[in-house]
Order: sequence, then structure tokens, then C-alpha cells
Amino acid sequence: MSFTSIPILDLAQASDPATKPQFLAELRHALMEVGFLYLKNVGIPDELFQQVIREGKAFFDIPEEEKLKIEMKNAPSFLGYSRLSAEITAGEIDHREQIDLSTEHPLPGPGAPLYDNLLAPNQWPSPSILPRFRPTFTEYMSRMGDISIYFTSLIAEAIDLPADAFNKYFDGPGFGGRQDQNQQHKLKIVKYPDVGTLGSGKGNQGVGPHKDSMLSSYLLQASQHKGLQVQNMKGEWIDCPPIDGTLVVAIGQGLEALTQGVCVSTTHRVLSPEAGKGARYSIPFFQGVSGDAEFEDLENVGVGQVKEEIKELRRKVLAENGGRLDDVEFTFRKGGVAKTLGEATLRNRVKSHQDVGEIWYPEILESVRAEQAALARKKSPVVEVVPVVGEGKAVEAH
Repeated sequence: MSFTSIPILDLAQASDPATKPQFLAELRHALMEVGFLYLKNVGIPDELFQQVIREGKAFFDIPEEEKLKIEMKNAPSFLGYSRLSAEITAGEIDHREQIDLSTEHPLPGPGAPLYDNLLAPNQWPSPSILPRFRPTFTEYMSRMGDISIYFTSLIAEAIDLPADAFNKYFDGPGFGGRQDQNQQHKLKIVKYPDVGTLGSGKGNQGVGPHKDSMLSSYLLQASQHKGLQVQNMKGEWIDCPPIDGTLVVAIGQGLEALTQGVCVSTTHRVLSPEAGKGARYSIPFFQGVSGDAEFEDLENVGVGQVKEEIKELRRKVLAENGGRLDDVEFTFRKGGVAKTLGEATLRNRVKSHQDVGEIWYPEILESVRAEQAALARKKSPVVEVVPVVGEGKAVEAH
């Protein structure tokens, strides 16, 4: 039977030898049958969670001119502030206002690949206006980076892979990517206004139906609004409401590809709050992967073969549900213009934020628009054509 609710897992159980086997069994169920889960007791003090929420909400109350000083289009990194309705998903405008941050890196040196422009310092709001904003989110992203890498090791164990199976795709000492810099992770602080403040005819798309692009994301739902919905195998939309003390974990297409389809990446969307309900606030953290990782390796080498008995468990799930109905095609595969994840990510950012692309990446934007025009010409009146990830849409929002 297809899922009708999102499972809740207790991360504290993973650190106790007596309860870890049960935790891994519950995690395996969530990975194979849902692709989403709530995670509690992650090891971050509640005081820090509350500070993150307070500072995140406070950002949207600062003067407009202060936000525009750190607007995304000011830099080639795609970090910074985005005005309301500045991003596109599934061909429609997303009605949200946001700021993009990441674990910080120095500016790339001469000769670095173009996608290294994504590794950069953040554009921070002025400390004279929000003095606690930068230290709060710097600490939170650092802690979440550690949690995401640890949780990925548990994912590996849950499907009977070595705990370090995914480490080759992370940058930093002890991992398989670049040893000279730490892995970049990203975070958004998002405000979804209610439909009453958007005006008539704007619709209720906070974020259109999509799958996350890489391994995993961790959402802190910062207000008590419903809005996040997950699509089950029957094609039904299941609410994922806020639960105090939890993060919502979403599995990405990269993880599904690397595990040969065992871990499922699930389509999800965000609906704007109803008129009069006030704004919804959301703070998703996106685990990063080395931009140098090549699609050829990801598809043909990856983390090694998942055991046949584990694959059979996933096949049984599909058989019991009569297959998988899905509004968004699985699109993680090679064959596009991009040969590395960094190239694909850069193209996707240009596609999502074309105002930034016009200033910093006009040639890529021209290529993206030509691709979109070609797809539009080929589009069937019944079936939507979706591009491969090397050329296509990688959405980062919840």
C-alpha cells in the first residue's frame, strides 16, 4: 500500500548499539517506500533552532534597500537575496522571497573551472541591522554539514553498503574529492506570502512539483503552516505538516541513481498559504557534493553494486503498489552538455535565475533558452518532455 503519512525517525537511536538495528530498519523502509522522513533528536540544541528561526524571519523585515544591497545578481555565485517571484519551477513562477547562503569559500583563483564561481563568500545582511544573523547561520550550517555527512553514512548502512560508500563524492580531508577545501553545503531562508497578499490571478504555487537534485536535504519548517506536500506512488499528494523538534529529510535523485533505484527520490511541492493565514517560513539545508564529480563515474562506477537482495526489496515495493505514478520524471543521467555535477549545477542555476545569467553567464543563458525553445517545439500536447539533469532543472526549495 502506498504511504499516506511521513515516517518519524529518532536519530538518537543510531548512536546506541541496542537500538541502531531498529533505526536502520526504519530508515530502510523510509528510503525504499517514501523518500521522505521526519528526523528528531538530531543533536542541535533547541535554542539554536529557535535562533535560526528568529533571525530567518527577521531578515524579511529589514528595509528593502538593505536586501537589494545583497541581491543575488550582484555576484556570479548565485548567493544572496531574491525578490518575490524571481524563480521558476516546472515552467511556472514560484511565489516566494528568499536569501541563498552556503558554507563559505574564498573566491576561485585563475584557471579554475567556471562552476567554481559557485564557491564563494556569502552576501550577508549588514551586522548593524542584524548583528546575530551571520554567526547564527554560520554555526547552523557547520552543524548541519556534519549531521548530513553522518546521516549519509547511515543511509549507506541501511542498504548494506559500507558506511563510507558516499565519501568519494565529498570535498575535504578524509574524503575523496578535493583535499584543499571543505565541502560546500547550501541553505535557503524562504518566505511564502499567503495568496491574499499576492493578488488575484497569481495562483498558489510556492514551489512547483520537483525532485531534489543530489543526495539529501534537511528542512526546518519555521512556521506552523501546512504547504509542503509529497507525492506517493499512487500519484496522491500527502501533507507533510510541521512537527516541532524535527527536520524533514528529502532524498535526492543523485542518491536514487547511485543506489541503482533502491533509495527513492520523491516528487514534492509547496502550496502558498491560504488568504489571511499569513506567510509560511521555511529553512532548507542542502547537502553538497563535489562539483568535480563526473556523470560517467556516477552512473558507471558510483558506490559499487547494491546487493541483489536489497534491490529485490525495492522491486517488491513497486510490485505491491502496481508501479509508480509520478508527476516529475526521474532525470538524473548523463548525455547532456554538462559532464560534471558542477557544470550541471551552474546551468541549472542560470535556468532558475535568468536575471543573474544575463549579467554573468550570457552564453550559458543563450544555450539554455535555445534548449527550452527546442523542447517547447517538441512538446506533446499530452506528455510533457523533461530534460536530463545535465541540461535540466535542479530545484532547491521546500
